[in-house]
Amino acid sequence: MSKIAIIGATGRAGSQLLEEALRRGHSVTAIARNPAKIGQRAGVVSKAVDALDSVALQAAVAGHDVVISAAHFSTLPAKAVIDPVKKAGVKRLLVVGGAGSLLLPDGSRVIDAAGFPAEYKAEATAGSAFLDTLRQEKELDWSFLSPSAEFVEGERSATFRLGQDHLLVSAEGRSWITFADYAIALIDEVEAPKHSRQRFTVGY
Repeated sequence: MSKIAIIGATGRAGSQLLEEALRRGHSVTAIARNPAKIGQRAGVVSKAVDALDSVALQAAVAGHDVVISAAHFSTLPAKAVIDPVKKAGVKRLLVVGGAGSLLLPDGSRVIDAAGFPAEYKAEATAGSAFLDTLRQEKELDWSFLSPSAEFVEGERSATFRLGQDHLLVSAEGRSWITFADYAIALIDEVEAPKHSRQRFTVGY
């Protein structure tokens, strides 16, 4: 059993990570600005923290085996996560990544493709910057898991593929993963690390 702190635990990805971690018997600290919706649950300690408050975040993550950041990149830049985690003495950081920095077959990034939705550009750009910062990080044992192009609600099938830096596309031509199956892949990485200081991706 690991002690896991999840930043952004009430979001769509964060809430599924919380469920998956609890399903496997881990101890979870759920960090959010308003964690009231989590309620009182066995195995969960909820902490109301503004993640941009570095002192408060450092205190909230101290004593954990792993920190998972499931916050939006446009609101929480890399250093705002990395510095408090390091100061707290936590060695492992897993990040809910974005698909924009994944590569297409020609080697170009998804975010640079013609037709990339304008409304996702700012978040995707911030996600790419977060990954670039992690790749310069020498102390933390980090992993960055990019979802497929479509990151959606849906069933927990436990059937998916892992990749490295290229966008995964199904036989039907769709690039997608549910939040529930994504959570399985990331908690798998918590339990059995295989992508230390690497980005990887998950899809059908």
